[in-house]
Amino acid sequence: MNEWTWCFDPEDISKGLPPGALAAVERFATELAVLGPEADHVGDPPDRSGGLREFSLGDEVGFFKFLLAHHRREIVIVHITLWPH
Repeated sequence: MNEWTWCFDPEDISKGLPPGALAAVERFATELAVLGPEADHVGDPPDRSGGLREFSLGDEVGFFKFLLAHHRREIVIVHITLWPH
């Protein structure tokens, strides 16, 4: 069983997000945690693995950036950008 989890760092980066956007970030973060170490190959940049990764929430929604903390078995969401509507 995969024991990976995810978190926001800093913890307050999700503060003020619209509920739908927050739900999307949390859903994708949960899916990345299911992938565990394989999440190093998800998102941009597509030509390399590891490091700071970027994952799209959809063309008209925005994106978030994440790192893998292998030693903690954790997906760490470090930045969220939403496109203005």
